[in-house]
Formats: sequence, C-alpha cells, structure tokens
Amino acid sequence: MASRLEEDLCCTVCHDTFKDPVVLSCSHSFCRACLQKWWTEKVIKECPLCKRPSVYEPPCNLVLKNLCESFLQERDQRPPEALCSLHSEKLKLFCLDHQQPVCLVCRDSENHKKHSFRPIDEAARQHKKKLQEALQPLKEKLETFEEVKVKFDQTAGHLKAQAQHTETHIKEQFKKLHQFLEEEEEARMAALREEEEQKRRMMEEKM
Repeated sequence: MASRLEEDLCCTVCHDTFKDPVVLSCSHSFCRACLQKWWTEKVIKECPLCKRPSVYEPPCNLVLKNLCESFLQERDQRPPEALCSLHSEKLKLFCLDHQQPVCLVCRDSENHKKHSFRPIDEAARQHKKKLQEALQPLKEKLETFEEVKVKFDQTAGHLKAQAQHTETHIKEQFKKLHQFLEEEEEARMAALREEEEQKRRMMEEKM
C-alpha cells in the first residue's frame, strides 16, 4: 500500500511519481509530458482536474521536482525487505538448529519441528556481538600492521634519499675523475709532442 507521501508525489494523469512537474494557475501540478499529451487531445488548454483554462505556458514546479528527486533517490537506496524464499513471508525468526532466518510458516513446518527459535533482531544482536569479539584480534593485528607499515615507509624513504645522495656523490666523483683524465691526457700529449719536436731537431742537426 502506497504511503500518503507517495500518493502526494504522484501525477494524477500517469499515476506515477512526477517527472519534470509543472504547476498551473489553479495550483494543480502534472508531469510536463503528461500535460502536453493531455492538451494535444483537447481544443482548450485546461487543467485535467478542475478544467480551469490555462492562458500561459506552465512554469516548472521546482519545489515539487526536488521533493520527487529526493524521494526517488531515498527509495532506490532503501534495502529490499527480506522475504522467505519458500513462503514469501517476512523473516521474523531465527532457527538456532539450522542457523538461518525463517518465517512464521517455516516455524510450524515439518522441516523445523522441535527446533529452537529466537526473534531475528535478538539473534542478530547476538551474532553481531560474536562477530565483534572475533574481529577484535584482527583489529589489533591490523593496527600492528599499520604501525609496521609506517616504519617501513619511513625506512624506505630514508633509503631512497640515501641512494639519491650516494648517486649524486658518485656522479660528482666520476665527473672530477673525467676532468682529471682529460687534463692528464692533454699534458701527456703535449709532452709527447714536445719530445717528438726535440728529436726531430736533433736529427736535423745531425743530418
């Protein structure tokens, strides 16, 4: 059964939630598409409810539009009601023997004869408590892991910075070494040319 709010947010032409609602001068609202379709079949543009003529293009009913969008969004996010797959009844009980939710018809069936039951809310609270107790050690391990991870990240960052510093130092040393070797090569080549020149002069003098 539709709620009063759902009824108030329904267009009287299509009987569905308003889509792009517009308001007439008589204060009645309709979907824009529904109103346009209604008017194509009429000689006079009038209100589908009170038959009052409309002399201007109806404006958008912004407040109603926002209400409808919020209602549809909330309805879509609402979790579906849990029903028994066998009897399509609400799951109100929890069978302790089978450890599963059941409906009132299941309770009286042969399959659950002489079984123990609890209200499903009570059973849910008990299971939630057990889960929280089981999760506690895992939470503690997770906290320890996160602490270790922070230390690891810090160490990794320190190692990276140290490696970059060492790399820069090595590049500077090799740059100096290359410069020294170039200077040494030039000096050796100059000495070689000087020695060659001296020997050439001596040969010329002997000749």
